[in-house]
Amino acid sequence: MTGARFTAVLPTGTMSAVPPDAAKRLIAEADRLLAGHAEFFGVVRDDLADPDWWFDPKTGRRAPAGYAFHVPYRDEEAVGDIKQIWELSRHQYLTVLAAAYAISGDERYADRVAEHLRSWWAANPPLRGVHWISGIELGIRLLSWVWIRRLLDGWPGAAGLFEDNPVALHQIWHHQRWLAAFPSRGSSANNHIIAEAAGQFAAACAFGWFPASARWRDDALRSLERHLRANTFPSGLNRELATEYHGLVLELGLAAVAEADAAGVPLPPSVRLVLLRMTDALAAVVDGRLRPPRQGDADDGHGLIVDGAGTDRWASLLTTGDAVFGRLAWWPAVTGTDVRTPLLAALIRPTAPTVTRPASRPAHFADAGMTILRGPAQIWCRCDAGPHGFLSIAAHAHADALSVEVRHDGVDVLADPGTFCYHGQPEWRQFFRSTLGHNTLRLGGGDQSVSGGPFLWTRHARSRVLVADTSDEKVARWCAEHDGYQPSVHRRRVELTAASQELRVVDEVRGPRRDAHLAFHLGPAITADLVGNRAVLTWTRDGEDRSAVLDLPEQLSWRAHRGESDPPLGWYSAGFGRKEPTTTLVGAGFADGTQGFTTVLRFRD
Repeated sequence: MTGARFTAVLPTGTMSAVPPDAAKRLIAEADRLLAGHAEFFGVVRDDLADPDWWFDPKTGRRAPAGYAFHVPYRDEEAVGDIKQIWELSRHQYLTVLAAAYAISGDERYADRVAEHLRSWWAANPPLRGVHWISGIELGIRLLSWVWIRRLLDGWPGAAGLFEDNPVALHQIWHHQRWLAAFPSRGSSANNHIIAEAAGQFAAACAFGWFPASARWRDDALRSLERHLRANTFPSGLNRELATEYHGLVLELGLAAVAEADAAGVPLPPSVRLVLLRMTDALAAVVDGRLRPPRQGDADDGHGLIVDGAGTDRWASLLTTGDAVFGRLAWWPAVTGTDVRTPLLAALIRPTAPTVTRPASRPAHFADAGMTILRGPAQIWCRCDAGPHGFLSIAAHAHADALSVEVRHDGVDVLADPGTFCYHGQPEWRQFFRSTLGHNTLRLGGGDQSVSGGPFLWTRHARSRVLVADTSDEKVARWCAEHDGYQPSVHRRRVELTAASQELRVVDEVRGPRRDAHLAFHLGPAITADLVGNRAVLTWTRDGEDRSAVLDLPEQLSWRAHRGESDPPLGWYSAGFGRKEPTTTLVGAGFADGTQGFTTVLRFRD
């Protein structure tokens, strides 16, 4: 193949629009990478100057060679932690190095990118080994390669690394051929297929050098359009009901729009419309510090990374949303800066939305079953009564019906513990998905929904919202129930009173007498002093001491748990692969249908 050219370049002057502090963070991150240092899912690596692409530093194991589809990638004993192995080979650290070259002109960054790509291509021929198993990995890797080529465009060796390099062309072709042959289907048609379609589309637009490129591009765009709609509620929230996947899908969608506009490929209007709704929904649900809910699974997956550590992911997405769609008056203010927004905005053609956007900040998302109650002093409370998860297996759902998540000025007070892991540690996977692992009521010793495996639920609790009233500035009210403990029905009422800064939670159970456990997971910044059924909570925010009193139902016997492992209880996972001890308050007793359990959380000025 001869005559291939890369034309999907950034407009002249794009890098000069990057804010200086964002550029400084990027260069600092790139310098750490040049020195061989990085951290993935809580594991610090110092071997990135010349990495082994099949090595898992967490377990010390190395994935076996051989035909890709014969590698038992879910067997940690045989392969190691698959996410540790896969993450490096998404090549998103190389997009960071390439961005550092684009902003600085320092060829050390470009040279390292070239060394690593050539090393990876040599070590991972098509269909051999662990990196040819999962479509989401191939899709994200292709998107990274597109941006690496774009960001290295001023480097003399760019064409020799990509379009004039038979090895690169071979890899790019086989990645796209793989994605065309093995798309995710059925119950796996979630964020995975969106990543596959976005990567395929990006490569077919920017690397349109092959006879099949036009067909790959058109097929990928059809898939992307269909699955963006299928994965998103009309309200704009992600149907997986897992907030981090909302971020991943939004990043992938925006990256795909950038490629379409750069290549002059017309997009179906629904693509921009879904991304607009997702952006408005994100702006609606974040707390005062721009942190979104910690709902469902979270695995720190990103679509495109060109920023250094310390750049806020959600602020970056809202900044991009402002540049592409225009902010609404009720959007929260964003003060942070990023590198990615000016790059995407340089490629994406701004369009005036042809739809009506929310005139005021939405608080209740009926289709997703999410309600946000807000009070003074940045009190933020998420109430959950939505569908259990997406499609029949609800892969990324947790058994968290009627759970609440409460923050004060961005600090987790009643926290969602998070996710921590997927494979290899089943007892921890079970805990972080469990009903006891959330701020809700467990009956009969089991979960509200029945798990059939680490990414499978065989019976879903059905929830319905009865009241969601945030119109009264004095008192915000929410009430919902679920049937996960048939024949019993659990109903929960939540009231947030502004004047007293008081959150009242009342749990009622209709049905036969059953064991009951009511759990409240405190955030890692919270210290709790539990005496009887009253806990005094203290923490510090920006150097100021804060406190609250949690009055717990006296019918239950209360104990504080912290950092227990057999079974797990009293943990918080700030990110995938990381966990830290925190305090969980559990009340044990019985629910007999005669009286409710009342919990009152009062914040002190």
